[in-house]
Amino acid sequence: MNTILIVEDALIDIEIISSCLQQAGFFVVCARSSEEAQQKLKQQNPDLIVLDVILPGQSGYELCRNLKTDPSTSKIPVVMCSTKNTKVDKMWGGMLGADAYLSKPVNREELLRTVHQFIKN
Repeated sequence: MNTILIVEDALIDIEIISSCLQQAGFFVVCARSSEEAQQKLKQQNPDLIVLDVILPGQSGYELCRNLKTDPSTSKIPVVMCSTKNTKVDKMWGGMLGADAYLSKPVNREELLRTVHQFIKN
C-alpha cells in the first residue's frame, strides 16, 4: 500500500484530504507542522507528500526546498496544496521543487488525478 504524508495544520483540510486518499486505497500519515513532518520522515519515506504552504514555524515553501535538496527525500513527489493560489504562488512552488500545485478548497477528482500522476497503483 502506498503511503502519503499530509502536512497540513487545519484539521478540516486534514480530514478532507486524508478521507479522499484513504478511500482511494492509500495509507495516510499526517503532520501538523514542518517540524513534525521532518520527524515523521525520519521514521519512513512516503511515496508522496501533500504540503500546505502556510504552516506554523517553517513554511511549506521552505520545507519543500529542504526536501528537494536533501538526497534522502529529493525523489519524493511534493504536491503543494494551498489557499495561496496566484500564478506567483504556483511559480514560487515550482521554483522550490514542488511537482504539482493544487488550490484549496481541494477538488477530490483533481487531487486523485494529480496523486495518480506520481503514484501508479
